[in-house]
Parts: sequence; C-alpha cells; structure tokens
Amino acid sequence: MSFEVAVIAHFNAHHHLVGDFGPASQPHAHAYRVEVGVVGDSLRDDGTLFDIIRLQAALTAALGDLDGHDLNAVDGLAEPNPSAEVVARYLFERIAPALANEGLDRLYTRVWESPEASAGYSGDLA
Repeated sequence: MSFEVAVIAHFNAHHHLVGDFGPASQPHAHAYRVEVGVVGDSLRDDGTLFDIIRLQAALTAALGDLDGHDLNAVDGLAEPNPSAEVVARYLFERIAPALANEGLDRLYTRVWESPEASAGYSGDLA
C-alpha cells in the first residue's frame, strides 16, 4: 500500500516524427496535458505525502523549455523522436533531482497529446 500525490499542467508545442509515421511525420501542434505524481509508503507528521506546491513548481520549471517551442529543436528530445514517451522521460529526468532525499519512493510522468492518447514514464527516486 502506498500514497500518491499528483499535479497537472498544460503546454502547447509543435513537432514532427522522423520515419514512417504517416501524418505525424508532418509538422503539427498539440495542446499537451501533463500529469506528474509521486508515490510513497508513509505520510509526514502533517498528514501529507509531499507539498503539492513544490511538485507544481518542479513541473512548471521543467515545462519552461517546452511551452511554445518546436520539440524537434529541444536538446534531449530530438533523438530519436520527440514522441510523447520521450517527452515523459525528459520531464522525469528534469523533475527527479528536485525530489531526491524527500522520503518519496517513485515519480511518474504522463503526457497526453490528445484526450485519447498518452504515454508515461516512471522510476524510483531512492
């Protein structure tokens, strides 16, 4: 059993996928929705797992290089492709250091390119 706290944010960006991806190979834009959450086995003395304001701040900082940009031009996203999976990993890698040594077990990121399609990335924080 574990507890979970998550925050959601949005950003707009455009990209294209390199390879045989049909229409996705052409430049196009998305209004992305991002969820970032942390998981832990125990609550702090104040009855919370983690301060959601700090989690939101870490997500906002990570989105700074993405909002309004061409994802194909962002270092860390262009290779092999700026797919939702790669964006989820990119966000994880930028947020995880801010959460180290906070008594949390896991971090997960989920990126929606549309209301029907998402990809995620998760890993241990310890």
